[in-house]
Amino acid sequence: MPRHISDASRIEIRIKSEDKALIARAAALEHVDVTGFILRKILPEAQAVVERSERIALSERDSLKVLDLLEHPPEPPAKLKRAAKAGQTLL
Repeated sequence: MPRHISDASRIEIRIKSEDKALIARAAALEHVDVTGFILRKILPEAQAVVERSERIALSERDSLKVLDLLEHPPEPPAKLKRAAKAGQTLL
């Protein structure tokens, strides 16, 4: 009989026994297993870290400058125009 292949992955960590006991107690108090308790607490934090690293916050002045540049892009330099005509890339 073929084995069922799960998409779930395993993460192993080493922690002090008293820390493990504390996590297990907290999980029991919230009526979830340890895995569910850890995931419920850590996944939102992980998502926040990723979002902070991928998002750029601009001031109002900088936002207006970006919008202005998108609406009125600067003229490309002569070297870029020549490279485009020749089908080259700039290094």
